[in-house]
Amino acid sequence: MTTPLIAPVTAPRQRKPDWIRVKAPTSEGYAETKRLMRSLNLATVCEEAACPNIGECWSKKHATVMILGDTCTRACAFCNVKTGMPRAVDLLEPQHTADAAAALGLKHIVVTSVDRDDLPDGGASQFVKVIEALRRTTPTTTIEILTPDFRNKHDRAVEAIVAARPDVYNHNLETVPRLYPTIRPGARYYASLRLLETVKRLDPSIFTKSGVMVGLGEQRLEVHQVMDDMRSAGIDFLTMGQYLQPTPRHAKVDEFVTPDAFKAYASIARAKGFLLVAASPLTRSSYHAGDDFEKMRAARQAQLARAGAATT
Repeated sequence: MTTPLIAPVTAPRQRKPDWIRVKAPTSEGYAETKRLMRSLNLATVCEEAACPNIGECWSKKHATVMILGDTCTRACAFCNVKTGMPRAVDLLEPQHTADAAAALGLKHIVVTSVDRDDLPDGGASQFVKVIEALRRTTPTTTIEILTPDFRNKHDRAVEAIVAARPDVYNHNLETVPRLYPTIRPGARYYASLRLLETVKRLDPSIFTKSGVMVGLGEQRLEVHQVMDDMRSAGIDFLTMGQYLQPTPRHAKVDEFVTPDAFKAYASIARAKGFLLVAASPLTRSSYHAGDDFEKMRAARQAQLARAGAATT
């Protein structure tokens, strides 16, 4: 049985301010990327979650593959991915993902998934198979995964994925703890935090990353506390973006946070010690992920160099 949306009463969408508006996708690069995804029978979070950056990213042939199908076993109040009973796991999906990375010439790929509470391991083994297929097919492509929380099976699932050694392990906290019962009812804030802490404990060389949405009614000091919690868990990279209401049935936008407010959040986050921070109205987990990975790798190398100089 799936969890119903918390706010079944329709919530009218606010008019978007100018800084959140994007052009409709029309480029040939966009069309080519779409044709490739369809030919390989791959779902993308770009489409399923109605990402505002799809035109820009797909025109550059950057797509975020969503494995384990297009149907989620949960119904978070912010998410546009459809909910229901998923189909059987596609055994060809790992190789198709690797084929897509090769065809697009990706230097960096982001792979995410729906929640699959119906599977014994939550779908962790499919993430492992995708990583292995990518290593075989496009060995120079760096791999970033964005996983669900693997509710009630998190330790075994995380251990298996960490052993496959993705370059970046991402899991989004999404919002502040107070809003979890209405925005992310099937998840638990501290379980998600512990997942990321476990990744860093098992393999400190893997970059950890997490994101939050703002504009859902959170308070500024609550966001600051989430930053502190992330740093306590050793999270390297924080992304922050504006929540956009996908349909009238989803949680309403409480506020459109200004670009200046995002800059202030980013400044505070950097002061708290994150290796990298991306914060803007249109920031999403996989937006400019390849460029950000290179920045994060360079920041770590600089950090290690400073630490080495301090001990000599």
